[in-house]
Amino acid sequence: MPPGGVSPPDIYDPTDAVYAAARLLCANGAQNGANLDQAIFDYNHASWYVNEVLALAQSYGQTQAQTVAAGTAGGIAVDWALAQVGTPYIWGGETPGVGFDCSGLVQAAYKVAGITLPRVAQDQFDAGPQLPPGTPLEPGDLVFFGGSSSTVGHVGIYVGTEGAQAMMVDAPHTGANVRVEPLPTTVGAQWGGGDVYVGATRPGN
Repeated sequence: MPPGGVSPPDIYDPTDAVYAAARLLCANGAQNGANLDQAIFDYNHASWYVNEVLALAQSYGQTQAQTVAAGTAGGIAVDWALAQVGTPYIWGGETPGVGFDCSGLVQAAYKVAGITLPRVAQDQFDAGPQLPPGTPLEPGDLVFFGGSSSTVGHVGIYVGTEGAQAMMVDAPHTGANVRVEPLPTTVGAQWGGGDVYVGATRPGN
């Protein structure tokens, strides 16, 4: 049983699913990054699938390299959430490979990192600890959006910067997939359809 998983192991548990996928890739010859394309092909015998998976990995690989030190809660949560890129948005979703909503993705990512968070975005914001406005963000920080600090409706996970642009991984809305996208970092700045950036928290601190 992997650390942080459930007993008995369950394919619907995020930690168990991640470790199972890693073991499968290694068993198919991808240990230490070797023969990754063949290992993916062995999982799903379709060249288009291999190309899509590798393209997704490359699309966020540069950002992923900016995560905090390996083994920290923020770094684990970011890396796990980035591995979910391409998963469909489903309202109320919290299952890898099936679907996530914004707070479901955040809760699942931090569960893998060993931190229990509330289920909905407002409660996650209220759980804190909240960062003072202007505090430099670190990978793994949760970033929140809504009408105000008491009407939070969306949450993402800060992953670092591309150039000077801050980026987050999130499950955005119905009809979209989990993705990496830009965000403002000034409290009160406009984001999305009428929402503003409310602020950030740093779970585990």
